[in-house]
Amino acid sequence: MNAVKKYLGIIWLLLGPAVIFFLVYGAIQNIDPTGTKDINNPIIWIIIIAIFTPIAIGIMIFGWYALKGDYKHLPESSAEVED
Repeated sequence: MNAVKKYLGIIWLLLGPAVIFFLVYGAIQNIDPTGTKDINNPIIWIIIIAIFTPIAIGIMIFGWYALKGDYKHLPESSAEVED
């Protein structure tokens, strides 16, 4: 199970930058000053990118900790929790 956690850590580390890349790529492709739909508005894309960038960074941090092995032993009760 610990090997699966490490492999998923690699996936999470790669997924974060991929999400940011595809959001920016989608924004570049869809922003059109002459367009009349909401998807052509740059303000909408700025808001979407601003919301999802911290989420993608959090996914990368989660993947880093999984790759490092910090999730090898998860506590089964509150008595096992260490500070």
